[in-house]
Amino acid sequence: MLARVRACCFLLAIVVLVSGCAYTVGPVNGVIAKDRSVQVVPFANQTLEPHLTDELTSQLRKSLQQDGTYRLATHGDGDIVVSGTIIGYDRLELNFASTDTLTVRDFRISLRARVTARDRGSGKVLIDKPVGGFTLVRVGADLASSERQALPLLAADLANNITALLVEGSW
Repeated sequence: MLARVRACCFLLAIVVLVSGCAYTVGPVNGVIAKDRSVQVVPFANQTLEPHLTDELTSQLRKSLQQDGTYRLATHGDGDIVVSGTIIGYDRLELNFASTDTLTVRDFRISLRARVTARDRGSGKVLIDKPVGGFTLVRVGADLASSERQALPLLAADLANNITALLVEGSW
């Protein structure tokens, strides 16, 4: 019985050690951490929704700083220049009130941007593709205030997806 317990503990220890080997600390694209810098240019807004540019720019800078793969260039001297255009803001009804099928309770709000990343030195385009993000919104007293409160979450999701493209890119 004691031999079985020891064998199970040994197997459990092996499984824990082997599963821990799959996690990589630091940048995953072969770049030395903070060796290169990224400049974020405010995105142009082609939608009718106001304040998207400021929130997305702020969240993208925050996301890049939290990731730590690149330094954030704040004075226009970044090795990589990230810019883009916000091309879509959509609201999709998910749930309706049980007593009134015309009253929406939950929305899925999505934000799409065409993102471009260029190497400042060579001018080479590293990324040029559409990227999206979304969040869920529970409609409270009014839709406008609910969306305003959800805007940082929406911008953060899109910013995290853009950061993942930059960090995990093999260009």
